[in-house]
Amino acid sequence: MKVDFRRLGLGVAAPVLAIVVALVLTTLILLVAGDPVLAVWQVLFKVPLPRQIVAIVNEATVLYLSAVAVAIGFKMNLFNIGVDGQYRIASFAAAVFAGAHFLPGWLNIIVAILVSMLTGAVWALIAGVLKVTRGVSEVISTIMLNYIATYLVAFMLRGAAVKVEGSNATSTQILAEDSRVPGISISWLANTSNKVYGLVLLAILIGFLYWFVLAKTRFGFDLRATGQSESAAVASGVNVKRMIVTSMVLSGAAAGLIGMPLLFGQDYAYGDTVQAGLGFAGMSVALLGRNHPIGMAVSALLWGYLNQLSNGLQIGAGVSDRLVLIIQGIIVLSVVVAYEVVRRARQRLEQGRVARELAMQAAPATKEVAA
Repeated sequence: MKVDFRRLGLGVAAPVLAIVVALVLTTLILLVAGDPVLAVWQVLFKVPLPRQIVAIVNEATVLYLSAVAVAIGFKMNLFNIGVDGQYRIASFAAAVFAGAHFLPGWLNIIVAILVSMLTGAVWALIAGVLKVTRGVSEVISTIMLNYIATYLVAFMLRGAAVKVEGSNATSTQILAEDSRVPGISISWLANTSNKVYGLVLLAILIGFLYWFVLAKTRFGFDLRATGQSESAAVASGVNVKRMIVTSMVLSGAAAGLIGMPLLFGQDYAYGDTVQAGLGFAGMSVALLGRNHPIGMAVSALLWGYLNQLSNGLQIGAGVSDRLVLIIQGIIVLSVVVAYEVVRRARQRLEQGRVARELAMQAAPATKEVAA
């Protein structure tokens, strides 16, 4: 098999260019701000401690599920900005159901996860229906639904909250021991008693299903084709409106899974301290990973790495941990710009190759006419 080194080089050039640009721009910002550049990079480039490795994997698990939810919409050329709201309301529904302990043990966990997926899907369905029936942009509708979900959950939480002795926190009923997913110990690999979320296996499964459905099924082909060209999809017999609604529903169902590792592996309840912004972080991870299952996994680990090591910036370098947010933003922007530059370079090279081939094919005919 012949290896196209030019194509391979262009594929590697995009992420390398993005990293270089991000490093240069961040360094310039540090210099302008008068912050210690070397100290900052020493903190961010040091090898994580064993407990930090566990925290990075756990955070990456949640971010990966968020990225997959966003990427499903991206593949359809839909911008599901409402993943954060879908995750919130779905997690709340799952916490209320699981906390009621209608079912025993693992059956309670499985059904609660299905409840969460169904809730997220129904909430995303609203935006899908508005788009196909009234032409409402999914960007606008999902942003508004985020606010509605946030305040709706806050309202319902007041009614479902259970008072915990000695605490001012507001949360749903704490899950029983048999409704918790045990963590996975990595003490054989790293010297730490901290455990990786057991539902990291769920994230791996969702990543595989995402790849399989998009790459190996007719539905996945129709979804990608519709996202690239609606007119071409219609010509091939695809019901575009149905695909839009289905994509939004699947994206919402995936969003319903985002909070499950936190609910069943860490918090064991839904409360007013629930982690916010996971949906928006998932958008960055999906963009950075180019909506590819493996690319998003690497991006999620990078995001978790930066977030965990940012805690040492104030102590180790004397700068705010908010610097990491700037770095993450620069990385995403650099990736978008770098891939566009490489895409245009690849396009020019392809046009040049086709022009040369056409010229070579035309040359014999020109000689025959001349003869």
